[in-house]
Amino acid sequence: MSSPLPEKVRLDKWLWAARFFKTRSLAKAAIEGGKVHSAGQRVKVSREIAVGDELTIRQGFDKRDVQVLALSEQRLGAAAAALLYEETAASRIAREQRAIERKVGAAGFRPSDHKPDKKERRQIHRFKTRIGEG
Repeated sequence: MSSPLPEKVRLDKWLWAARFFKTRSLAKAAIEGGKVHSAGQRVKVSREIAVGDELTIRQGFDKRDVQVLALSEQRLGAAAAALLYEETAASRIAREQRAIERKVGAAGFRPSDHKPDKKERRQIHRFKTRIGEG
């Protein structure tokens, strides 16, 4: 006998079940840190969400605007979890554009394969002080 689908679910449980966060405590921390909004307003961890609610979720560099399509209190597989929400087209396009910009911006960056030695540290120091003077 399966239990009926819930009409409302705590926000932290839903974010965990929809695989936005690995643990409920990470979901709770994100909500308390103001990374999750509903209808443009900050929300509390215990807020109950329903089908049709719109959420804005910020994770690192990414910001997603999603609409809740289904509810679940249990963590599901990735394919099933993706069916719990739908990301808006504008959000998806903006997120992909920001990812491209980050990749292009880092294209010329090549990390050093060693720590700077004494001579290189002096050169770095001279370079920084010249920039500060100009």
